[in-house]
Formats: sequence, C-alpha cells, structure tokens
Amino acid sequence: MLGKCRKEVKLSSPDYYKTAQEDAIKDFLLRIQHYEDNYETIDEELDKHLSFIKIMNVNSKFLVNNITGHLQSRVVYYLMNIHIMPRTIYLTRDWGNASLSPAGKKYASALAEYMSKQNLVDLKVWTSRLNRTIETAEKIDAPIEQWKALDELDAGVCDSMTYQEIQEKHPEEFALRDQDKFHYRYPMGESYEDLVARLEPVTMELERQRNVLVICHQGVMRCLLAYFLDKKSEELPYLKCPLHTVIKLKPVAYGCLIETVPLDVPAVDTHRPKPEVSADHCLNYNFCL
Repeated sequence: MLGKCRKEVKLSSPDYYKTAQEDAIKDFLLRIQHYEDNYETIDEELDKHLSFIKIMNVNSKFLVNNITGHLQSRVVYYLMNIHIMPRTIYLTRDWGNASLSPAGKKYASALAEYMSKQNLVDLKVWTSRLNRTIETAEKIDAPIEQWKALDELDAGVCDSMTYQEIQEKHPEEFALRDQDKFHYRYPMGESYEDLVARLEPVTMELERQRNVLVICHQGVMRCLLAYFLDKKSEELPYLKCPLHTVIKLKPVAYGCLIETVPLDVPAVDTHRPKPEVSADHCLNYNFCL
C-alpha cells in the first residue's frame, strides 16, 4: 500500500490529471510491478566499481558508493536533502536597510496577522541580516533565523542608488547591465550569477524544511523564485516581486504551484521591465542615454 505522503504526490502528478483516485493508485502499482519485471538491481558487491546512490523509501535510507568529484558530490547532497512531505514556502521582500517606514510597520503587522491565520505550528522565519527584514519579522510568532546569504545583491559602487541615478552617474555600467543583466557584475559588487551561487546553501536547506517564510530582498527573491519555478537565467533578473505581497510556493510533483497574495498595504512599484537592446545600443553607449 502507498503511504499517505507518497499517495498525495502520485495523485497530484500530471500523469493522473483528472483520473479517479482508485484508478490512479491501481495504475501506479502496476507501473511499479512493470519496473520490477524489467529493471535489474545494482549489486553492491558486483557493481562496487560503479558510482551510484541508492535511495530506499524516498529518504529513509541511502547507500552512496564510489562517489568522486564535485559534480557527483553535489548531486548526492541534493538527493539526500529532498523530501516529499507537503510544505509551503512563503516569500516576501523588503527594500533597503533603513528602519521601517510607517507603511513598512503597517505591512509587518499585516504579515504577522496573515501568517497566524495559516495555522502552521512548525513555521520557521528566515530573514537577511539587514534591518528592514529583521524588523518585519519581529511580530511573527515563530522561530526566526538570520542568514547573511539572504542579504541583497551587492551593487558595489552603485549601492543605494536608484536606476535613474546609476544611469546619470555611471552610464556605461548602466548600458552594460542592460545587455546581460544576469552575468553583469557591478564594479566592486556582485552579479545575479554570483547571487545564485551564494544562495545555494539556502535553496538546499529549503529543500529539507517543511514550512518556511523567507523575508528577503528583490534580487534574492528573484533567485529563489527562479529556482523553484525553473526559470531560465535570462528570465531571472526580470521576475516581478512586488512589495507588501506574499508569494506562496507549494512544491508538487513535476513543478511548483504559485499563489500571489497582496496584503492591502500601499507600496511603490520598484520593478524595471526588460529593456529592448538593439545592436546600436550595445555598441554606442552615448545612445543609451
């Protein structure tokens, strides 16, 4: 018989979309029998020269054999940290490192009220080490952890500047970033590519957790969304992450369900859409202005 969690995963699979529960379970059990008839099990002694990992009963037992090199080690680490328990990841963002504005304080209260209505006894809250995320989390009744890895993308010499200020003071950098926003690295700062690497421990830990609220920043939130929604690198820097909004992610078989929940607290729109960059734009910085 299927366990409760395995049953839920299989019934939510696209393979059984609009299929009656009894028919889905019957088909899945027949599928397992078919696998057993056609697949040959790796023998721990005869095949000990091979690199492999055996996973028994989802994640209750592992056998890791002859693993070498960085890539194989990362694959093993990933497989040993995933699970199929139902869970929800809540994402919300703040802006800057100053203390909360009156609107920010109002949102912090609204967020605490919203999370309390989710009735999650095992909820954890993760913040960056910047003031606004920490203050936003203070009223939430749940354990709070601060992660340096969740700090906003380091804009280097352009830190704390608006897009308009960057365009005026560093026009060439502004133009270069428009050409390839994912790989562009601010002088003395980071790129989105760097940020993705920095967030790897966070994403791996999220795979291990049950219900987590992550209070972070726009760049960080984009990277986390791209990971769970399987977005391409060129899409990542332009994902919309509105302020005073909770984005709910529910990992399911073959994907992730997403729900956007505005909490009715007015906020400015900081999103800058992807610009149309022509060949002339790329070659002549003067025309970028």
